Amino acid sequence: MWNNTIFRLHFIVFLWGFTAILGKLISADAATLVFYRTGFAAIFLFLYFRFVKKQSIRIPQKRILQFLGVGVFIGFHWLLFFLSIKKSNVSITLSCMSLATIFTSFIEPIFYKRKLDWLEVLLGFIIVCCMGVIFQTQFQYMWGIFYGILCAFLGSCFSVFNGKLYGKASAGNIIFYEIVGSWLILSFFYICTGQISEIVKINSQDLALVLLLASFFTAFPMYVSVELMKYISPFTLILTVNLEPVYGIVLAYFIFGQSEHMGSLFYIAALVMLLAIIINGIMKAKRRKTLAQNELKATKL
Repeated sequence: MWNNTIFRLHFIVFLWGFTAILGKLISADAATLVFYRTGFAAIFLFLYFRFVKKQSIRIPQKRILQFLGVGVFIGFHWLLFFLSIKKSNVSITLSCMSLATIFTSFIEPIFYKRKLDWLEVLLGFIIVCCMGVIFQTQFQYMWGIFYGILCAFLGSCFSVFNGKLYGKASAGNIIFYEIVGSWLILSFFYICTGQISEIVKINSQDLALVLLLASFFTAFPMYVSVELMKYISPFTLILTVNLEPVYGIVLAYFIFGQSEHMGSLFYIAALVMLLAIIINGIMKAKRRKTLAQNELKATKL
C-alpha cells in the first residue's frame, strides 16, 4: 500500500513537471493557454464530481467567494508561469519556482502569526544567491526570470491562503471553485481589454494539447494530490513536490535539445537550491518530531 502511494505521488509530481513541456509546445499566447486550461479543468472536475463521485458542489455563498478569490492567485500564477517559459525556457522557469520557499517563509508568519524561522531565512539567502548566479549567467532571459520570480511569489500566496481555507469545505469543492476563479479572472481580462475575439483564434493542435493539459495534467493530479493526503503527511508531499523542477528540467533537456542546454554554473546553482530545500524539509521534520516527543513527555509528567 505504501509503495503504491509513493509511486502515485511521484507520478503526479512528474505530471506537474511535464506541464512546462506542454507550455512550450503550445504556440498560443500565455493568456489564451490559461483561459482554456482553467475552463476545461473546471468542466472536467464538475463532470467528475457530479456523475462519478455523485458529490454536490453546493456550499455557502461566503465560502464560494473566498475560494474564487484564492483562485485568482493561482490563475495569475499559471499565467506568469507560461509567460516565463515563452520568454525564456523550461529550465529557467522551473528554477525560479524554487523562490517560492523563501517567499513562503516570510508570508506565512504574517498570516499564521508565528515567529520568523531563521532556518528558512538562511535557506532563502542561499536560494537568492543561487538565483543571482543564474541571472548573471543567463541575462538574455531577463524577462523570463522576472516573470518566473513573480510566478513563485503568487504561488506562495496561493499556498498560504489555501492553507487558511483548508477544512472549510471538501477538498474537491475547494479545488473546483479555485479553478473557476482562475477562469473568471482570465475572462474578465479579455472582456476589459476588448480581446475576447482572440480566444477563438487557437488552432486545433493547440486545442488538443490544452485539453490534455487541463485534464490529465491539471484536474487529475490536483485531485489525486488531495486524495493522497489521507495516506501521507504534508511534509512527504511538499518534499516530493520539490522534485518537480528536476523532472521538468531533465525532460526539457532531452525533448527540446540545444534550446534547453544551459551552462555548468546554472546546473550547479539549481542543484544547490534543490539540496537546500530538501535539507530544510528534513530538519523541519526532525524538529517537529522532537517537539511532539517533548509534549508527550510533559503530559505524562
